[in-house]
Amino acid sequence: MGLGPGDPSLMTLRAVQVIAGADVVAYHSARHGRSIARAIAAEHLRPDHIEEALVYPVTTGTTDHPGGYRGAIEEFYEESAARLAAHLDAGRTVAVLAEGDPLFYGSYMHMHKRLADRYPTEVVPGVTSVSAAASRLGTPLAEGDEVLTILPGTLPEEELTARLAATDAAVVMKLGRTFPAVRKAVEDAGRLDETRYVERATMAGERTGTLADADAGSVPYFSLAVLPSRAGRAPGPPPGGGEVVVVGTGPAGPLWLTPEARGELAAAQDLVGYTTYLDRVPERHGQRRHASDNKVESERAELALNLARRGRRVAVVSSGDPGVFAMASAVLEVASQEPYQDVPVRVVPGVTAASAAAARAGAPLGHDYAVISLSDRLKPWEVIAGRLAAAASADLALALYNPGSRSRTWQVAKARELLLEHRAPDTPVVVARDVGGPGERVRTVQLADLAPETVDMRTILLVGSSRTRTVPRGGANGEGGADRNGRQPAVWTPRRYAPEGSPET
Repeated sequence: MGLGPGDPSLMTLRAVQVIAGADVVAYHSARHGRSIARAIAAEHLRPDHIEEALVYPVTTGTTDHPGGYRGAIEEFYEESAARLAAHLDAGRTVAVLAEGDPLFYGSYMHMHKRLADRYPTEVVPGVTSVSAAASRLGTPLAEGDEVLTILPGTLPEEELTARLAATDAAVVMKLGRTFPAVRKAVEDAGRLDETRYVERATMAGERTGTLADADAGSVPYFSLAVLPSRAGRAPGPPPGGGEVVVVGTGPAGPLWLTPEARGELAAAQDLVGYTTYLDRVPERHGQRRHASDNKVESERAELALNLARRGRRVAVVSSGDPGVFAMASAVLEVASQEPYQDVPVRVVPGVTAASAAAARAGAPLGHDYAVISLSDRLKPWEVIAGRLAAAASADLALALYNPGSRSRTWQVAKARELLLEHRAPDTPVVVARDVGGPGERVRTVQLADLAPETVDMRTILLVGSSRTRTVPRGGANGEGGADRNGRQPAVWTPRRYAPEGSPET
């Protein structure tokens, strides 16, 4: 049964009833013999209770067990389960005491996995340390649609940083010796100022405060770092003054969003971007949104930089990767001019459309490739044609962005014509539309059969090199190019580039 976080008065009535009806009371302890679980339940133990102290052979120290720490612990669990099974076989009721909740990072679960399928079992829930910490801080953990993330402090520091940056609210457990790494992860995630510290919640010696002020030398295992709900709290300004962060959101929805990007979007006071891209970002309390048309990139950049000059934390929302035909260049171009040269600008990468489409098709960009935009809105077609010819003659695979729109209908046909001067008619072309979105369609056609009328601004074209291959595979993505058995082709470009005529060609 779960005994709660430490205060005996937080035990449930059912836990007390179970102890009263038990013949055997079991509890875990370290080698010093003291058990927190037993101390919580002490007033409910009787002299006629048979007590089974399950003493860990090792906790944070070293062991000479031939299987190391894991081997010693596994052997201990097996021996402990056997001791409890002997009582159960004798017809005795066994009550296993567990701090907090038995199935929430609790030691009891190791007994449960070994015994519950063999004996009638009841698990009595308890108040968790997470709930206790929130109550002692007097702050909501999560509200509305917020996501609460529970993390063990034993995770690698970089993993902690990524998860803390991406979530709304969080609790990091198991501090103690992990505290320096946890504190660094919280700081690197940009959330140190809002993080609270709770030590021994509801127990004797309880302490609360800010994580930043906690003394690393005195942090016990039974302590938590709490990043409480952001609801009702507007994002604050960056500590060093205003800044602009250009955030890549990937080609579609939240599955393509990196933890770093998610964290920057949550921390921003202002979001600036094309309306369609802003609509993908969840609305947050106190956050201002500045939406605009897709053709005013310089104006968006100037707005963002002016907001940052006033001390605001601004996120410019860009689809895909902001450095690939997107907003990073536009922002940095304006930022290079007066009066914006002193405004900090950071770029947070995202999954670009070429990588997303290539992954859906297989690995068509597995070797050298060139990325070219077919839009002649910002550069003349003569430049585009020259680059197409140069890349094609160099036998590079191609990722062609912005191939067509309602006002640009001839570029795809012209590009196909230029490429056929250097590529075989059966060169595979991946036609990928709305990758990651609800209208996703990925198909493979031959270069000679590429139909310009099927291509629009939401499409990217991946043109293979002379080495690119298509192999029918039943599980491959796509809708076009299937063989007579209905199998879709996987498209890939070998990494090895053997000379023509060699056995490897």
